[in-house]
Amino acid sequence: MKIIVTSIFVEDQDKALEFYTKTLGFELKHDVPSGKFRWIALVSPEDQGGIELILEPNDHPAAKEYQQKLFADGIPITMFGVENVQEEYQRLTDLGVKFIMKPTDVGAVTIAVFDDTCGNLIQIAQNNSSN
Repeated sequence: MKIIVTSIFVEDQDKALEFYTKTLGFELKHDVPSGKFRWIALVSPEDQGGIELILEPNDHPAAKEYQQKLFADGIPITMFGVENVQEEYQRLTDLGVKFIMKPTDVGAVTIAVFDDTCGNLIQIAQNNSSN
C-alpha cells in the first residue's frame, strides 16, 4: 500500500492553483470539472509520477472549521521537503510570501512556516542528516 494522493482544503481553488503553481512551483497534472468545483491535482516537477496534491474546496462547514482552527493555532496543514530551507525561504520571501516562522534548526530538520494565502500554514523542511 502506498499514498497516491493527499489533499489540502483551500478557500478558493483558482487562487490556490495560481499560488501553488506560479509561486511554489508545483505542476498541474489534472484540472477536471467536478460539480460546482474542480478536481485539481498538482505534482512536484521533481517527481511527476509521484504523490498528487489535491486542492480541495473547503465548502463543507467541518472542513472550513478544521482549516480555520489549525490556522488560528499556528499549526501547519502539511509539510513539503526542500533541499535548502534558507534558499527556499529567500526565494519565497522575494516573491512576497509571508512567513510566520523563519528557518529554524530543530535538530534532525530545519523548518520554516508560511501562509499560503488560501487559508493554510505550510511548513517546509530540510533534512539535516543529509548535509
